[in-house]
Amino acid sequence: MKAFLILEDGTVFTGTSIGSKREMISEIVFNTSMTGYLEVLTDPSYAGQAVVMTYPLIGNYGITPDMESKKAWPDGYIVRELSRMPSNFRCEGTIQDFLEKQDIPGIADVDTRALTKILREKGTMNGIITTNENYDLEEILPKLKAYQVGEVVSKVTCSEKYVLEGTGKKVALLDLGAKNNIANSLNKRGCCVTVYPAHTTAEEIISAHPDGIMLSNGPGDPADCISIIEEIKKLYNSDIPIFAICLGHQLMALATGATTHKLKYGHRGGNHPVKDLLTNRVYISSQNHGYVVDTDSVDSKIAVPAFVNVNDGTNEGLKYVGKNIFTVQFHPEACPGPQDSGYLFDRFMEMMEGAE
Repeated sequence: MKAFLILEDGTVFTGTSIGSKREMISEIVFNTSMTGYLEVLTDPSYAGQAVVMTYPLIGNYGITPDMESKKAWPDGYIVRELSRMPSNFRCEGTIQDFLEKQDIPGIADVDTRALTKILREKGTMNGIITTNENYDLEEILPKLKAYQVGEVVSKVTCSEKYVLEGTGKKVALLDLGAKNNIANSLNKRGCCVTVYPAHTTAEEIISAHPDGIMLSNGPGDPADCISIIEEIKKLYNSDIPIFAICLGHQLMALATGATTHKLKYGHRGGNHPVKDLLTNRVYISSQNHGYVVDTDSVDSKIAVPAFVNVNDGTNEGLKYVGKNIFTVQFHPEACPGPQDSGYLFDRFMEMMEGAE
């Protein structure tokens, strides 16, 4: 069946329908990872967005157990070519069946290079995937311009707290849309991880006397998370060691008076170089974000830049002055992507040891 991807600037791509046949309006973003399409599909940070995979062949090892949450989160999926015959000893099904089961509409056989160039040059845009051949641009374009992602953290967070048992340090993980591998990375280091829903009060977390607090990744505009920012201010004022990733990094910055802004087309992929300003060493990182902290807005009495993006100079991490708090914009837990910066979990472990 034919499908159409229409962007808010009026550009139309014609391709083949994959997954669900329902119509979908969303923000269109691109990811440059060559592998890890399943981790991308199940990453809660993509809630409210439709993902273009720039690598031309997607689905060639099928669906495997490598999921970052229990379900798929993107609103839509856009690929150049979908592998119809996956081959892998862990394969449990095809990506086509997975998209259908998860009710995610998609489009294949489109020129993803041309699409990515448009998004790079004009910036992230809203778009619609439809199978209606009699679409009316004059009717569709105003709807696309009006679409907003909105506050999506509430949609992706867990409904109640749960525990990953361990015999070591007690870590409270605030689930803002956490990928499974964040809790797993802590659990592997012996931590007993209690995962809390995003709107849990600071008092509840602090009263459990955790050895450390982890603020997770998540979707949407950080400035929309007003009530969560208020709770994070209270966590900042406690003396508990805190490590924050991605959205958690942005919310900690907002809680301490800094500001954030939206990037033209974001950082999404497994090959982003970041420089550790303490050692001047460069790490290749996995990233997925559309917003960044304004470095100029950070009060040097409160925090100092710890990592910088080598490509565009944007902030990639902060170390808080006089506090056991450090935050990073990228994903040290990878999935997908390189594990160069997995040592940051060890740094968090050392912080918790030192805080005794």
